[in-house]
Amino acid sequence: MRVDGMIGGGFDTVADQARKLEADGYDGGGTAETSHDPFFPLLLAAQATERLELATGVAIAFARTPMTLAMVANDLQLASKGRFTLGIGSQIKPHIERRFSMPWSHPAPRMREFVLAMHAIWTAWHTGEKLDFRGEFYTHTLMTPFFSPGPNPYGAPKVMMAAVGDKMTEVAGEVADGMILHPFTTERYVREVTLESLARGFALGGKTRADFTLNLPVFLVTGTNEEEWAAARKGTREQIAFYGSTPGYHGVLRLHGWEEVGLELNQLSRRGEWVAMGELITDEMLETFAIVAPPDELAAGIVARYGDVLDRCSFDAPYASDPAVWPRLVADLKAAG
Repeated sequence: MRVDGMIGGGFDTVADQARKLEADGYDGGGTAETSHDPFFPLLLAAQATERLELATGVAIAFARTPMTLAMVANDLQLASKGRFTLGIGSQIKPHIERRFSMPWSHPAPRMREFVLAMHAIWTAWHTGEKLDFRGEFYTHTLMTPFFSPGPNPYGAPKVMMAAVGDKMTEVAGEVADGMILHPFTTERYVREVTLESLARGFALGGKTRADFTLNLPVFLVTGTNEEEWAAARKGTREQIAFYGSTPGYHGVLRLHGWEEVGLELNQLSRRGEWVAMGELITDEMLETFAIVAPPDELAAGIVARYGDVLDRCSFDAPYASDPAVWPRLVADLKAAG
């Protein structure tokens, strides 16, 4: 299992963060599209490292067009000498319409077409053939030599899709190179819903599981003293509650019989009662969503739960902790194979 770390914060620390990930044995480094652009830091990270694989985890596809995203991804693939993977997600309707002022409709079919359009653009640049993509949501039929970057010596970047629901997961299996599971998932949901949906997508795309990369940011609750344990439990409960307030993610709760909790979380989120939301996450829910273990048992917990499923993982730990825990965990996962 390959292991990824996160790159974030101010631009003046990006290069050092990337170099440290490489030195600590991480295989990759990713960025999220939250309060900063996800692409600029990866350019700095590419210049500061030699082997670290770089990825957006994730960039919001529907905030852009296939052409703009194809261009940025192609440039990062070139700058990183073939080490870039484009991780994309759909976000949800309120953010696309009210934050980005972009259209929202039929997210799974739209995402499928988005990925196919990017591949058509990259093919036109690589082969010089006429760009002639015509779809229901996107049309790309103009590409003159002046605007074409030409063939990328490292090939087109791989595309990984974030997905939770069965329809988007099926699309990922059909048209993407991999999938980034949402941290708001459980072992049961992965095995009973995610893998079944991917199998349907593989059949549509003529692929097999061997052609595909599955990646999960795993919720981890750990600590080296009582104060750290308390912070880890509180921080992770609140993060699970935040995700659980989104109706689009309630399928995970429904599988476990917790949908009523999701509805209550949604109501509390509308009132901004974030602390109260975390208090609704029981010990059973916490231990179902997260690996809860001392630092030296985390790797075994990850392998026991997901070792036969995941190709890559990262650590979702929304709390302050002993920074020495994470390089040791990377080493433990490597030793576990």
